Amino acid sequence: MKLGIGIDTGGTYTDAVIYNFASQEILACAKALTTREDLSVGIGGALDGLPKEYLQKAQLVSLSTTLATNACVENKGGRARLLLMGIEKKIIDWVGADYGLSDNGELFFYDIKKDGSGNIIEPDFDELLNGTANWLQDADSLGIVELYAMKNGAVYEKKAKQAFSRRYDFPLICGHELFSELNSVQRGASTLLNAKLLPVIREFLAAVKASLKERGVDAPLVIVRSDSSLMSEEFSMLRPVETILCGPAASVLGGLKLTGEKDSVIIDMGGTTTDISLVKNGEPVKVKDGVSIGKWKTFVKGIFIDTFGLGGDSAIRLVDGRLALDTRRVTPICVAAQAWPSITQELRRLIASGNRHLSFPLHEFFYLIKAMPDRGNYSEREIALCDVLKDGPLPIGKAAEAIGLDLYTLDTQRLEKEGVLMRCGLTPTDIMHIKGDFNRYDTAAPALAATFLMRSLGLTDDQESDTKDALMDFCESVYDMVKKKMYCNIVRILLQDEYESLRADGIGPQLEELISQSWEASKSPRGFTSADFSTKAVLVGIGAPTHIFLPDVAKALHTVCRIPEYAGVANAVGAIVGNVNATAVIEIAPSYGPGGITGYTVFGRDKSIAVKELDEAVCIARAEAQSAAADEARRRGVQGNIDVKTEVFSNVGVIKGNVEIDLGTKVIATAAGDIAAQQE
Repeated sequence: MKLGIGIDTGGTYTDAVIYNFASQEILACAKALTTREDLSVGIGGALDGLPKEYLQKAQLVSLSTTLATNACVENKGGRARLLLMGIEKKIIDWVGADYGLSDNGELFFYDIKKDGSGNIIEPDFDELLNGTANWLQDADSLGIVELYAMKNGAVYEKKAKQAFSRRYDFPLICGHELFSELNSVQRGASTLLNAKLLPVIREFLAAVKASLKERGVDAPLVIVRSDSSLMSEEFSMLRPVETILCGPAASVLGGLKLTGEKDSVIIDMGGTTTDISLVKNGEPVKVKDGVSIGKWKTFVKGIFIDTFGLGGDSAIRLVDGRLALDTRRVTPICVAAQAWPSITQELRRLIASGNRHLSFPLHEFFYLIKAMPDRGNYSEREIALCDVLKDGPLPIGKAAEAIGLDLYTLDTQRLEKEGVLMRCGLTPTDIMHIKGDFNRYDTAAPALAATFLMRSLGLTDDQESDTKDALMDFCESVYDMVKKKMYCNIVRILLQDEYESLRADGIGPQLEELISQSWEASKSPRGFTSADFSTKAVLVGIGAPTHIFLPDVAKALHTVCRIPEYAGVANAVGAIVGNVNATAVIEIAPSYGPGGITGYTVFGRDKSIAVKELDEAVCIARAEAQSAAADEARRRGVQGNIDVKTEVFSNVGVIKGNVEIDLGTKVIATAAGDIAAQQE
């Protein structure tokens, strides 16, 4: 009996399952709270919920996490820098924001000079090192991208890496080591994001290994990639950007495994985000041009997943005098109050004070997650704030007072971004506790926080006791906001999948309003005229809270929903049922002269090859792609046989006079195989 352990660490919960590869059965599952201050505690808690006799028999541990996804959405990560060689600042100013790049101090532009014949002059690397010394003073990683790297074998990226590695001991990675596509700006964005995620994934892997070692588990580690395949621990340590949709990809695998639905919309609602993916004819829909998430547009190959800020830990706040769901994740008050009972007392004092403030969430608290990595890199105010939080959480108003500031001058953005401190506040998870739909943590504190917001909105009279009915109405309004946001995003995604123009141009404000109104119309009798959206796809709910919200959303879309038995641990299931595959793309570009095409250039892994005929170019590209894909699969952990498939895609444009022109060809090879522990 070959057993594997699947582990998923989300923003709120860490799940674990024991899986029998031979019978394809889930033998046990467990869940624990994710502990951001020390991930190993939550991982250990989940593992301790599994039978010990199975744990030590495991021959493979497969991991899934939304930590990288959340870091992208919340714009968190390490202090990474990106050296751009030969890419002009004006190009980044012009198009950089489309890919997630901006000249905000993270970028350094180094001019690549050419001689009179157009040949690149060797850069002065000593000059480059001296010129970047101050810029790299507080950096913890560096990415290097050169404009012509895909055409010259990345010779200057490699030399720059050698030069910087002699002076610095932090991680360095070049764009050519990650991706072979030609767009240097998109390669730069992907490389910078990879550098930012290095500390995120390394902390996660270290926590997993510590937890496994403590429990006597000695098995190889693999992790889910964004395309739902697996990669080895060593590979993921170098290329964490491959995990930006790791958790969502695992949820697709889990949803498919648990339901077998051929046409479905898979909705995974976690603590921070909701991830939606599509399955058609039993196959997950995949992106064509690289994963986009948050502000980042990358070259990462992945399953199509639309991620938006809606989760059990989304902050409930007042915006322009109205109740709203923020995309920011906060620790639910129910969880925090159970750990620190003083929170409940502070909320009682806040309500008794009669204080209201529509501009600031006075019901929220700051608490310290970890010590500052280097106090010298922080301001006196930031250090003072962390010092006063060492004894426990403080309401944001008291935290400001404690360091001699007011709410308008208190700036915690960097501390929150770097995960030094965090907020706790009212969330949908708290509302579930008030309504009794979930009762794992404290229930008194959430009701107090909700009461404060109700009073701030004028929904209750300060002189009257807040009735249970009023509180339940407030909770229902929050539930409705969650359902509406889920519904509107599902409709948007389905429309953009169906209509290419909506993918290219986006959903305009008029259509957004129509979708919004269609949700309201679904809850009441049909009017004289009404908009109606429907789908034949089954809605598959993954993640613990989906059973609360999805049935009404499915009803509004005139379809059904399925919440499988192991929905709450579907990501952990998805992690352990995946296999390894690797994709390599080789591009062919035509060369044009006055009389038309004069030849073709194959942009290989190590060099560019010029040939006369397209058939010869495709033959060379096919061999290059197959070799690259197979090598990549081996690096990701495949042992034994590798199956390689190749596809050729031609890009043909039409110009005036209905004349077709060759815009280039892509040869894509995909290599697939198993980790040794999965093989019988």
